[in-house]
Amino acid sequence: MSKLRLGLEWFLNPDHVPLLVGLEKGWFAAAGLELELVEPTEHFDAIAAMQSGEIDLAVTEPIHLVDDRGKGLPVVGWARFLHTNGGVMYFKGTHIERPRDMVGKRIQYPGAPGPVGMAIARTMIEKDGGVYHDGDLTPVDNGFFHTNALIEDKADIATLVFYNFEVIEARHRGHDADFFALKDWGVPDFCQLILISTPEALRQRQPEFQAFLSVLRRGIDFIHQHPDEARDIYDQRTGAYSGDAIGKAIYEATVPCFTHDFSMAMDYYDRLQHWMHATGQLADVLEPGAYWTNALAL
Repeated sequence: MSKLRLGLEWFLNPDHVPLLVGLEKGWFAAAGLELELVEPTEHFDAIAAMQSGEIDLAVTEPIHLVDDRGKGLPVVGWARFLHTNGGVMYFKGTHIERPRDMVGKRIQYPGAPGPVGMAIARTMIEKDGGVYHDGDLTPVDNGFFHTNALIEDKADIATLVFYNFEVIEARHRGHDADFFALKDWGVPDFCQLILISTPEALRQRQPEFQAFLSVLRRGIDFIHQHPDEARDIYDQRTGAYSGDAIGKAIYEATVPCFTHDFSMAMDYYDRLQHWMHATGQLADVLEPGAYWTNALAL
């Protein structure tokens, strides 16, 4: 039995249902894998944790993979399993109707005043024909509590949000929330969840990672083919579904986001990294094959 410690990108939530199904059904064990899910406390440095041996692989988003590799960190991505929609969330009735209306607003995102949130908003404003000057947006860091930031009037807009989580949450809390999608306003769509490891781990443990993907794929199939049982497994494992209207809505919005295609196009990563370079987030453009491989996903 080989042990695999998987670092999650966030607390245990519907993004991880296929893993919970695989554990409940005993499929990981049958594949010779003892899977441990490692939840982050607050900020989780997946690369450092992999280098120290705390975890073997991790869940992240494409933009973080490119950023980490651009900093020279040893990381490679090798499978995508969830693709949602997302971008910049706002509440209707607040004088925001289109992206160029964001000029002069307070923008919430984790890590503010880091460059990514400002780059997203600026790209959208300019794509919409607006004019952006430095200082036209005020960054706000309310952690990952995007909805609270808008409700508590700490910010006017929030980015790095997923439709299946924050937008659904805000609407169920009684707010008329909407969002400007990345893909509609000039920003490469990075609202996806991928698996990463170090290149060394990928070389040494490729058969185990391949077995992991087989179970993950089986778990996704199960969710679509046996929705009620999959939901019950999630509820039993987390207690987050029963009696929780918001939790139910988030779960139902997440299930359609699981993808059967684990591969990603090199052209996608080329567009993403060129956008990051043009907006000052990435010092140098790299060859996508240096940090992404479809060898296990196909």
